Amino acid sequence: MAVNNIIKRIQNIMRQDAGINGDAQRIEQMTWMFFLKVYDTQEETWEYKDANYKSIIPEYLRWRNWAIDEKDGEALTGDALLSFVNEKLFPALKNLPVDANTPRAKSIVQETFADLNQYMKNGTLLRQVINIVNEIEFDDAEDRHTFGDIYEGILKDLQSAGNAGEFYTPRALTDFIVMMLDPKLGETFGDFTSGTGGFLTSALNYMAKSVRSAEDGEKLQNAVVGQEWKPLPYLLSITNLLLHDIEAPNITNCDSLGTNVADFKESDKVDVIGMNPPYGGSTEDSVKSNFPLRYRSSETADLFIALIMYRLKAGGRCGVIIPDGFLFGTDGAKLALKENLLRNFNLHTIIRLPGSIFSPYTSIATNILFFNNEEAEGSAEGFKTKETWFYRLDMPEGYKHFSKTKPMKVEHTLPIQEWWNDRKEIVGDEVGEKSRVFTAQQLLDLDCNFDQCKFPKEEEEILPPAELLKQYFEKRAALEHEIDKTLSEIQKILGIDIKSCN
Repeated sequence: MAVNNIIKRIQNIMRQDAGINGDAQRIEQMTWMFFLKVYDTQEETWEYKDANYKSIIPEYLRWRNWAIDEKDGEALTGDALLSFVNEKLFPALKNLPVDANTPRAKSIVQETFADLNQYMKNGTLLRQVINIVNEIEFDDAEDRHTFGDIYEGILKDLQSAGNAGEFYTPRALTDFIVMMLDPKLGETFGDFTSGTGGFLTSALNYMAKSVRSAEDGEKLQNAVVGQEWKPLPYLLSITNLLLHDIEAPNITNCDSLGTNVADFKESDKVDVIGMNPPYGGSTEDSVKSNFPLRYRSSETADLFIALIMYRLKAGGRCGVIIPDGFLFGTDGAKLALKENLLRNFNLHTIIRLPGSIFSPYTSIATNILFFNNEEAEGSAEGFKTKETWFYRLDMPEGYKHFSKTKPMKVEHTLPIQEWWNDRKEIVGDEVGEKSRVFTAQQLLDLDCNFDQCKFPKEEEEILPPAELLKQYFEKRAALEHEIDKTLSEIQKILGIDIKSCN
């Protein structure tokens, strides 16, 4: 099945509809249909397993009973279809009877539709879109795999819909991080900005290889935990997990920064965390107040690092994508977070990523921090980190930049995988500092400057003006901080109060 062809056909039809305005609405319109189609397929499986299964959706509103066109002239279309969807389907699904005793596999229908909208105004065009959706058979393994590609195709077309990069991470990167974290059946894998479920599905695919029994299958059902604030990616993630045979997706539509960290219990913690928090955004004071004073930051990425510290179980493992600004940042919150990673976690690896990995969404350079909630063997007193390795992932041969047409692939991480289990420093005239190791004390002496193993200047990405300015100010602040620190040390040596000399 030609994935791009499906998307283009649907988009071309929707562009003719006066009710659809822009990519974001087109995607929302597409995905509620995909959800109902996928859910109906999943219900067929539940009915097969349990003859007494009863759907939470009223019988006449189930996808199979109104959306299928048998080509007999009886299928709803035109004004009749539009009236049915607007006046019966959406109001009913938004108000399904749900309470604390409703199984999660059923309550997700009401939760999913609570904030969704139906935008199309032409019932004939709506019927055409529904017919294309029905071409995909979600009970067919090949079509299920295809739908994962459809998701990626949809998201790559979201450039004009806003901050798409907040909830899309290339599959190659999520697969690589999950591989390095090595989640096991019986462990819980969490993503508290789960977006469309990329990390969660990578974890499920990885753990599914170990399923050998019904008991293993039950463990897989409860293996992933997600939270997502925005309705559209939340809907996509629910559908995505249903497609991966998770009967009751444990994904909550909420702001994961909205809980005071002091309120987290042991049951709120997970064994493994894989995340790509949104970066570049700012937070309200009410959100910042959920964190200890030393960690309060205006940048969401910083707060998510703090959140992870409170939600990772003892002995747990984390791989988190973070922008360059965190590595060289010198504001109080960043310094406190980095020192805490060295003192109270085992920050064992930092991977420097090429700036174009998230193209076309952003050219901001990013990194992967790998750390465990444990004390490394041989760590010095006052630290749980013994040493931190830095590794720079260069562009693969033949690539100048990653792009929409030449995206990152899993095989591009093979150099890291080979280095990972046989770590050596790589420093030379040709490659510069590609891999180095620092003790925790050395990094602390560097004032927690994690900006090591940088990319050569000629390899740096030309950033858009706004991002360039932001990075300039961050680096200038870091330099000023270093100057102030040096002046303070000179002041102590000379026994002079420099301020009194002015």
